[in-house]
Amino acid sequence: MIELKGIKKSFGTLQVLKDIDLNIEKGEVVSIVGPSGAGKTTLLQIMGTLDKADSGSVIIKGTDVSKLAEKELSAFRNKQIGFVFQFHQLLPEFTAMENIMIPALIAGESASIAKKKALDILDMLGLKDRASHKPAELSGGEKQRVAVGRALINNPSVILADEPSGSLDTVNKQELHQLFFNLRNKLNQTFVIVTHDENLAKLTDRIIHLLDGRISGELS
Repeated sequence: MIELKGIKKSFGTLQVLKDIDLNIEKGEVVSIVGPSGAGKTTLLQIMGTLDKADSGSVIIKGTDVSKLAEKELSAFRNKQIGFVFQFHQLLPEFTAMENIMIPALIAGESASIAKKKALDILDMLGLKDRASHKPAELSGGEKQRVAVGRALINNPSVILADEPSGSLDTVNKQELHQLFFNLRNKLNQTFVIVTHDENLAKLTDRIIHLLDGRISGELS
C-alpha cells in the first residue's frame, strides 16, 4: 500500500537518508525507531509528502506522489494521509468538533456532512460530550484523541504519527496506544509511528530500526 524505493535525502553536505527501501501493507501498524538524528522524522515527512526526497520514489495506494503537481499533491495529502504530531497542533480558537471538521471542509465537504462525521468520530473516541470544548478546556489525552479524530475524518489510507505520546503521562500514553490498535481492528486503518517509546514499539506489527540514515533491521 505504501512503497518507498531508493529514498535519499541530504541537507547541505549531511546525508540524512541513504537509499531507503520500505513497504507497508494495508492495516499494518508499523513503528520506526532509532537514535536522535537517525532520520526518522525526515523519513516520515517524505512518506507524508511534507518534504521531497532528493532521489527515489514514494508510491501510496498506487500513486507515485513525486509525479503530482503541487495542487494535486495537496489534495492527495488531504484525502489520503492523516497526521498526528507530538503536540496535537489543534487550533485554539476552534472547538474539538470544529478542529476535527477542518480537513473535511478543506476537501470540499459540506459543513453539515463534515459536522456529522466529526460527531460520529468524537462518539467513537469517547469524546462526544467534549465536542463544544476548546483545546484549553481539554486534558492532554483528550487533545491527542481529538488530533487522531482530525487525522481520521477523510478516511485516509495511512495515519503518520510522530512521537504521538511523547507529551503524555503514563495512563494517557497507554490509552492512546490502545486507541491505535482499536482503530486498526475496527477500520483496518494503517499506522506508521515514529517513537522512542519502547512499550509502544513492542506492540506494533513491525519495528523498523533506522540508524545513520539506513534501515539497520526489522522485527515483527
